[in-house]
Amino acid sequence: MTKLQGQFHLNVMHKSGDVILGGLFPVHFFSSVPDLSFASEPQQPSCHGFYVQGFRQAQTMAFAIDEINNNSNLLPNVTVGYTLYDNCAELGIGFRGALSLASGQEEQIILHNTCVGKPPVLAIVGETSSTRSIAISSVLGLYRVPMVSYFATCSCLSDRQKYPSFFRTIPSDAFQVRAMIQILKHFGWTWAGLLITDDDYGLHAARSLQSELSLSGEGCLAYVEVLPWDKDTDELRRIVDVMKKSTARVVIAFVHLSHMINLMEEVAKQNVTGLQWLASEGWTATGAVLQTPKFMPYLGGTLGIAIRRGEIPGLREFLLQIRPDLHHNNNYGNSMVNQFWEFAFQCRFAPAPAGWVEGGGALCTGKEDLENVNTKFLDVSNLRPEYNVYKAVYALAYALDDMLQCKPRRGPFSGNSCATLQSLEPWQLLYYLERVNFSTPFGDQVSFDENGDVVPIYDVMNWLWLPDGSTKVQNVGEVKRSAFKVEEIILDEDKIFWNFESKKPVRSVCSESCPPGTHMVRRKGEPKCCFDCIPCSEGKITNKRNSLECTSCPEDFWSNPQRDHCVPKKTEFLSYFEPLGICLTAASLLGTFICTVVLGIFIYHRRTPIVRANNSELSFQVLLSLKLCFLCSLLFIGRPRMWTCQLRHAAFGISFVLCVSCILVKTMVVLAVFKVSKPGGGANLKWFGAMQQRGTVICLTSVQAAICTAWLVSASPTPHKNTQYQNDKIVYECTVGSTVGFAVLLGYIGMLAVLSFLIAFLVRNLPDSFNEAKLITFGMLIFCAVWVAFVPVYISSPGNYADAVEVFAILASSFGLLITLFGPKCYIILLRPEINTKKAVMGRGAEL
Repeated sequence: MTKLQGQFHLNVMHKSGDVILGGLFPVHFFSSVPDLSFASEPQQPSCHGFYVQGFRQAQTMAFAIDEINNNSNLLPNVTVGYTLYDNCAELGIGFRGALSLASGQEEQIILHNTCVGKPPVLAIVGETSSTRSIAISSVLGLYRVPMVSYFATCSCLSDRQKYPSFFRTIPSDAFQVRAMIQILKHFGWTWAGLLITDDDYGLHAARSLQSELSLSGEGCLAYVEVLPWDKDTDELRRIVDVMKKSTARVVIAFVHLSHMINLMEEVAKQNVTGLQWLASEGWTATGAVLQTPKFMPYLGGTLGIAIRRGEIPGLREFLLQIRPDLHHNNNYGNSMVNQFWEFAFQCRFAPAPAGWVEGGGALCTGKEDLENVNTKFLDVSNLRPEYNVYKAVYALAYALDDMLQCKPRRGPFSGNSCATLQSLEPWQLLYYLERVNFSTPFGDQVSFDENGDVVPIYDVMNWLWLPDGSTKVQNVGEVKRSAFKVEEIILDEDKIFWNFESKKPVRSVCSESCPPGTHMVRRKGEPKCCFDCIPCSEGKITNKRNSLECTSCPEDFWSNPQRDHCVPKKTEFLSYFEPLGICLTAASLLGTFICTVVLGIFIYHRRTPIVRANNSELSFQVLLSLKLCFLCSLLFIGRPRMWTCQLRHAAFGISFVLCVSCILVKTMVVLAVFKVSKPGGGANLKWFGAMQQRGTVICLTSVQAAICTAWLVSASPTPHKNTQYQNDKIVYECTVGSTVGFAVLLGYIGMLAVLSFLIAFLVRNLPDSFNEAKLITFGMLIFCAVWVAFVPVYISSPGNYADAVEVFAILASSFGLLITLFGPKCYIILLRPEINTKKAVMGRGAEL
């Protein structure tokens, strides 16, 4: 036999039954806890400041149990009782109540050998505070006594290692924090301040909010301030100063109502307006004391997370049936109902305190009518914590019902056994509570996940400040977890009241979002939401807002001026359609046309002395080669292709060698004819007959053809996209492939041209009527001058200008030869036909 050493004197409500459920509720606001000196037996704590909502929560549990007992489909033939204690919103008193519920208040306990028997309570509904829930559930968890809280939200309580028997019908702060983030995200608020209380509720909420914001990247906290427990004016003034100086226009408050009252006194004193408040469930729906003309200029438009509102049919009728116990003296302490009765009707039960009656105080009769009392006790239009209490009781009832419906030898316990009503153990109920799943009459599903958390859902509330000065708290949406475990927010924005002149949501950002074409650069020493927008460098773009870096455009693309998308690079080459290309093409065709005309004139007048005087066949070859020179320049105009790159230099080199070879042979013929005119010179002419002249031209041209062939085979010129000149342009050009090959080609032409010039220069003054050397000398002088100037200009010219320089050199040298060699002859043929006779030609060779 074990004897109880002492009892805790606690405010209580009790009802007997086959199974007893315990409950802990804040029926009083404040308590007076004696000093624990450990020198003598401490006095019992006393409570004061009756809390009507807390008492209604306790009555809701009583109503739910009464409803269960009257339901033939749930726990038939089982009567559920309850023992409800007042925790007075004090950890020590709540802990006393929990230990009393778990161990019982019987003065003597007889222990049998079998240690069987029902425990004092099978489970406990409570606590309201996270701190008290942590303390109590850490002890109850050792004995696997289920505890279902209806108001403790700390995410730390989801730790099953520390709190294996803790459940709750209110979502944890982890979900509340994510719900807050959903609201921030919905309105684009990325810069907010955070106010918390110095307890588990506030500190865990702050850690969770900072962690979630960091992971999601949806925003930053401008400041985090801890509100003092007492009314510390200096500390409150400092906190309000921080709020005033901050650029954050949104303030998140994870605080209790009492802390909020103290803070708003200072906010009103400093007249801090223009803030958008985000309220936690701790004061959103229970802050009537803040909804006054004094505070609403600052708190109007507040958005808050609130516990899910529910409807409990029959609760108001049940509350109206409450009657005091006129014989309330019992082993359990003072009756909560009697204390409520005294508070509601401002009376006292006999025997009344000394001086009460003499002072005009009324005595309670127990027959007073609750309908006539001006109190929120009977207002069941906004049931939130009460709805959670209701769900907690039914969760325990459904778990107990499932447990008692277990079929023998099919149970979940050792040996497939089942629990019985006579030997119920709390840990057995715990097994079924983890698997409970039901729906309330209001349509909400109730089940617990692996952490003991209920399916989360919150209402979003908005504080309206109406024109007549009255206030209203209305539901404007909800946040819930979808089937994919993602938070979903539903808001009716048309119903939201904004306490700003614009009647629109406030802007609260540290830095405006970076537009496309810029990237974010974080400011050193500031949160990640504070950044500067730096334009992307050339060739890089961003087509999204708030990009962390710019991406490079593909090879053939470049950034547009706004740097928000890539555009094809401008292409550049010597085109037929640009002015320079048109001019060069026209000059090339003009030269070709003139060559054709001159050739036609010479063919028509081929039997005249002026044509026959200096080897007409070579003259025809020179004209044909010049025509090819003019035409080959067209290969340098237009977009480079593989065949044009390979053909342009080969055609150019062979055409010019053919032309210069013919001129060289003509010069050598002039020298040979002069030597023939001298005594003994006849032998020289046999080496410069028609066959030898043709053979010489072919041999000299074949050398250039061999050079071109070797060049094309070993290192062929290819088209190339050059971006080195300008990054935003693609210059199409032909790479020479082999610089040596190109140099040899030009060198060979230059060698023949210099040789022709030297021979013509030497025989320019020979006294022969057929001497054409002067014209050749002048023509080759122009030719050499053009190509000597070409080399440095070509090397220093970028892109298509190099092609233009080469075309210009081809055309200039070709026109030079055409005009100097054939201009005087055409003049005589067309304009001075009278001197185009053998006699005139023989007698005036010097004029040629």
